[in-house]
Amino acid sequence: MGLGKDKGSSRINRYEHQVTAIGFDNLGLLARLLDVPVAYLLADDAAMADSILALAQADEGQRDVLATLIPALLQDPALLPKLAKLLQLPKQDQAKALSELTDKD
Repeated sequence: MGLGKDKGSSRINRYEHQVTAIGFDNLGLLARLLDVPVAYLLADDAAMADSILALAQADEGQRDVLATLIPALLQDPALLPKLAKLLQLPKQDQAKALSELTDKD
C-alpha cells in the first residue's frame, strides 16, 4: 500500500484487530494488492470469504449458473448434504454417484 514494511504491518494489524477502520479508498487498494474482491475483505467469516473468492475466480457464465444454483440448494435442504457427501468421494466415483443421485430424485 506504499507504507513500507513496518508502517504497513502496524496498520494492517490495527485493521485486523479492529482498532482502526480502513477507509473505502484503502480497502479497494488493499483488495487490488491482494488480488481479491473487496467483498472478500468484508466477509463475515472464512467460509463466506472462500465462497466470495471462488465466485470471483469463476467466469461470467459460471457465476450466472452458481447464482441460480446456490439459492436452489438452500431451498432444498436434503440436496445440499447429498452433494457434499458426493464431493468427498474419489473423483472416479463422483460421476456414478451423481447419476444415481439424479435418478433417485
